[in-house]
Amino acid sequence: MRFATTLPLFIFLLSLSLSASGAESVALNNYGAVHRAAQQLPRLHSLLVSQGDELVFEEYYNDRDPNRPANMKSASKSVISALVGIAIDQGLIESVEVKIAEFFPQLISANSNADKRQITIENLLTMQSGLETTSNRNYGKWVLSDNWVEFAINQPLVAAPGTNMLYSTGSTHLLSAIISKVSGVSTKQFAQDNLTSKLGYSMSYWSQDPQGIYFGGNDMEMTPRQMLRFGKLYLHDGRVDGRQIISESWVDESHKPHALSPRGQGRYYGYGWWLRDMAGMQVPVAWGYGGQLIFVVKELDLVVVATSDSTPGPQRRGHLSRLYELVEQTILVPALAGRLALR
Repeated sequence: MRFATTLPLFIFLLSLSLSASGAESVALNNYGAVHRAAQQLPRLHSLLVSQGDELVFEEYYNDRDPNRPANMKSASKSVISALVGIAIDQGLIESVEVKIAEFFPQLISANSNADKRQITIENLLTMQSGLETTSNRNYGKWVLSDNWVEFAINQPLVAAPGTNMLYSTGSTHLLSAIISKVSGVSTKQFAQDNLTSKLGYSMSYWSQDPQGIYFGGNDMEMTPRQMLRFGKLYLHDGRVDGRQIISESWVDESHKPHALSPRGQGRYYGYGWWLRDMAGMQVPVAWGYGGQLIFVVKELDLVVVATSDSTPGPQRRGHLSRLYELVEQTILVPALAGRLALR
């Protein structure tokens, strides 16, 4: 399911103006305001902003070591989506329309799971598998089970595949299992060979399920600068240093609204990315629990990365909304005003 969205007229006109004028660069010019706002967030660990190829803001807070990898939590789902796109580019997976029963014939049989045989790769990417969630209320039971893949597939269907969005980390874990099956190597090795090494860094710690499948959708670790490089890959339509790492069409599809979110980090969901309304734009966000965020803002040629303390604590409530407000009001709105001033 896909949804047509229309950017505000001034954003559309802005994009035309910038493309015609060569998209003259406007660097972030309110460092002080950004830094002061960031200092008011006791759970914030890092805040980085790049414009084009230039790192225009980088600060670390609350004694955070810049070289220490952050647990990206569910922002890992955006990376899993990238790996699926690469697997399709390489012909390891035919398309997003392939039924997942092809990869799990023992678990999704023709006789007992006829409805589940309709679930596609795209359904997993867009959280529309129809399977009961393994997140939230069911998360503990799932990760304590002996077989995460089997547990996720054995969840009852609560909606027809391809209809309702139901956020579930089990869906992206199934994608990790599929990547490993089709590539013949672990998902981590596939990521290292085909993604992170081309971005200039190595995969760090990443947990595994009882069968050794890397956790598809959680517990992946990257430093904030590495997260920024991943975001810039999407900003630059899948290219880095002139090389096409992910197809431009996959980047486009990933950031289109494929599913309507009943609640979450944005109105819509793409392929492993939330689409959040910010400063009059629809901004793709790789979201991780507690405030691990990558914003890709093509209209402004910006990538913003934030990492935060995700452990329980008295300041956790409200941190995420304040962080979104910081990004929108002290980064995006001023940058947008600066771009409009060029016209």
